[in-house]
Amino acid sequence: MIVIVCYAAITITGLFVTDTLPINGINVRSLFTKMISVPPLDSKSRPYRIWLTEDDEPVRERLASLLRNWDGGTLIGICATLGDAITGIKANEIDLLITDLKLPDGNGIEAIRTLRLQQPSAEAMVISVLADETTVLNAIEAGASGYLYKDADSVDLIDAVNELMAGRSPISPRIARILVRRLGERRQDNEPPEARPANLTPREMDILWGIAKGFTYGELAGQLNISRQTVPVHVRNIYRKLEASNRSEAVYEAIRLGLIRL
Repeated sequence: MIVIVCYAAITITGLFVTDTLPINGINVRSLFTKMISVPPLDSKSRPYRIWLTEDDEPVRERLASLLRNWDGGTLIGICATLGDAITGIKANEIDLLITDLKLPDGNGIEAIRTLRLQQPSAEAMVISVLADETTVLNAIEAGASGYLYKDADSVDLIDAVNELMAGRSPISPRIARILVRRLGERRQDNEPPEARPANLTPREMDILWGIAKGFTYGELAGQLNISRQTVPVHVRNIYRKLEASNRSEAVYEAIRLGLIRL
């Protein structure tokens, strides 16, 4: 597989498949069903083939260094422009495209569209400072299965790639909040949430608030004065109690059940 990086980390896995109203002309049900229908990739035979597109040289080199030092992937191409990205997509077999959106000669969404046409089985992940509703939805509709906000901790990149290639959709908390708020505004289903107590402990509620606000495990550990190794244990308990498989699902369920308000 080839991964193309453009910068952009929470996973949304079918949070809103019950919503059918169009947003900016995009059918929400089909959009999110597509996001959760990605079959896991068999990575045992070879590393993922990754292509990275990022015009900011320091960011590009930092991302490239992370990918080069990861034995789960092979960085087969790096570029700074949309034109070079499209050329690379057409000339190489790619498993993953990581791309920025705001490029000198155009929008990285066009590279995602080209990838979807040329290599339908390949994946695309956005890494960008652009976080407005229209851009996010257009990128996902074009075929991006993940969207990371550019201020995300760089150490999360490999985790995000692994999650995406496992068939999930890593989305940064800031991006997830945009989707949750926008879709919440458009919901017409007035049925109250099902009565299912979550029974979260006070500590788990603290952790839940933290992940909803996008804090890293290290930041949570520091703020709550607990060890970093303890945080994932609490997170797994939260997932189990909310019947969630990732951070964004947990946040969505918590909002739906009235446990938190963003």
